[in-house]
Amino acid sequence: MSVRSLPGWSSVWSNPYRRRWLLWGILAALYLLVSVYRLSTAVMAGSLMDAFGITGAQLGLLHASFFVVYALMQIPSGILVDRMGARRTATVGAAVMNLGAIWFALAGGYGGGLGGRFLIGLGGSVIFVAMLRFCANWYRADEFGTMNGLCIAVGGIGGILATTPFAVAVEAAGWRTALLALGAGGFAVAVATFVFVRDSAERAGLPQIEGAPERSTLSVPEVREFTARIVSDRWTWVAGVMLYCTGGINLTLVGLWGIPYVVQTYDVSVTAASTITLFGGIGLVVGPPTFGRLSDYLDRDTEFIVLGTVVYTTVLGFVAATGDPPLVALGAVFFLAGSLFGSFVLTFPMIQSRYDERASGIAIGTINGASFAGAATFPTIMGWALDAYWTGEFHNGARVYTETGYRVAFAIGALAGVVAVCCAVWLHRHDYEE
Repeated sequence: MSVRSLPGWSSVWSNPYRRRWLLWGILAALYLLVSVYRLSTAVMAGSLMDAFGITGAQLGLLHASFFVVYALMQIPSGILVDRMGARRTATVGAAVMNLGAIWFALAGGYGGGLGGRFLIGLGGSVIFVAMLRFCANWYRADEFGTMNGLCIAVGGIGGILATTPFAVAVEAAGWRTALLALGAGGFAVAVATFVFVRDSAERAGLPQIEGAPERSTLSVPEVREFTARIVSDRWTWVAGVMLYCTGGINLTLVGLWGIPYVVQTYDVSVTAASTITLFGGIGLVVGPPTFGRLSDYLDRDTEFIVLGTVVYTTVLGFVAATGDPPLVALGAVFFLAGSLFGSFVLTFPMIQSRYDERASGIAIGTINGASFAGAATFPTIMGWALDAYWTGEFHNGARVYTETGYRVAFAIGALAGVVAVCCAVWLHRHDYEE
């Protein structure tokens, strides 16, 4: 039975304004998996240290290996989606990502774990850029900020699933079985992407959406030209440094060291600790769509970016100064950190609008890679700092660190926030000058 023959679906399937949401939902499911995979090491931290017999710095490297390849692939990802289209790029990426998840689940040692994590990052690296390129083809320019926020919010939902729900699954079935189940489900979504998703309404055999730009693929010379222009633009570098600091710290604290910090500082279980970091995921669901909608409605972006970086730096400095704030306050910190990321990613449409719409994948991929470059370096840096404050004790196979060590880790985040504030102010000032 085809989709067209299902009761009530013919009107949906033949209407480009309705079908785009169904197709976006398939890509969103893939990005949901990317977010679960990239943040899952926080829940599995103790189990992985025990299973592979590794230190905090080695765990940081294992976590960061996803982000190393993810960051390096962002410009190539942009080129791929601009040349090959979102559908084919996302399908191949999904297949590689879920193969990596199964590889990681079956790994017998640290080297095998690194290999699996590398494949997860390699495949997952193209999904977000492909999803945004799909949005650029199927939605109007004045809807793009909102769609950008919704895409980021999907990552927040994945972040929520990677905390308490994933912790419960790991506790019930073991981390290997939980990852195998995710990998199997991910392959099913990859097939759905290939079968149903199309790069534009025209390619789906539908009328062009009113207000959506007509797009063609870039030629090889145009790819070289736009890539050179984008990577040499100082706006790209300033926005990239800001995202390196904010995105990198966010993904490190929520995705790796947040749960061990709560477990060891407040003497609670991993499942209980994950409910605190879960607020970061809730913030990531709420903040980006809100900031995106406000930006589209008020036609403002740099003001929100400056405000976001200032508040973000303040809350990280608060934890660094206090060490063990009340859990309610700590939950608020994680929520704000996730919510404010919605202001940081307003740089995506800002940078994209500076170039030809056909090069949107390259533009977005370039600055998106900066966040993951930060996520590739900060886990190991914080791991070194924490190892310097190791108590010499283990708890369930994981190293136990002092409160001072975690305060140093949050201080590193606050210092990165100061750099982000400087970048945000530069963007704001030069935005008005132009």
